[in-house]
Amino acid sequence: MGRKSIKDIRKQEIIKVFYKVAKKIGYANTSIAKVAKVMNINPSLIIHYFATKEDLKEALIDYLLERYLLIFNIDKEKDYSLTDLYDIIDRLFSKKWNKLFDDSLFYDFYAESFRNKQIRRKYITILDSLRSMLSTILAKLNDREQLRLTNPAHTADLIFIFLDGAYFYLSLVEDKSMVENRLNQYKEEVYDLLKLT
Repeated sequence: MGRKSIKDIRKQEIIKVFYKVAKKIGYANTSIAKVAKVMNINPSLIIHYFATKEDLKEALIDYLLERYLLIFNIDKEKDYSLTDLYDIIDRLFSKKWNKLFDDSLFYDFYAESFRNKQIRRKYITILDSLRSMLSTILAKLNDREQLRLTNPAHTADLIFIFLDGAYFYLSLVEDKSMVENRLNQYKEEVYDLLKLT
């Protein structure tokens, strides 16, 4: 694997600062000039890498979705055990997702996916790949009779439907103790769905 070029490193740096600024003041209020000011550089340097704010937004969406994938950290090549499945569920229903990416930006762009087919395709690709990976794990455990699911793919889909709803709801909750309690309740519901104790 080769080293990253200076261009790639600089672009990544710009995207991360754009993310921090947008997280603080909102995407609509963020401009190339404001990002350049935070970086203490001339805006033309950003334009050298990203011709428009729209180009920068596309790169930011990719960055957010890559961070979203980090929550799940599922290796489709691994031979998973029931213990691994418990670990995956613990990660899925943990507060780590709150630290990985900003909910307001994630849902800003999610809302835009209803108007922008390219953004919609990015979200669908990520979400479908996650469902597929979990479905594969459930199917393998089912084949080894460690789970007794009628339809592992459908069960994986239900888990992600449940998870998406939980993430959205809990992003609105301000009482941190309530978030922890709800996450534990949701996790227990998923164990019931998987017929695990």
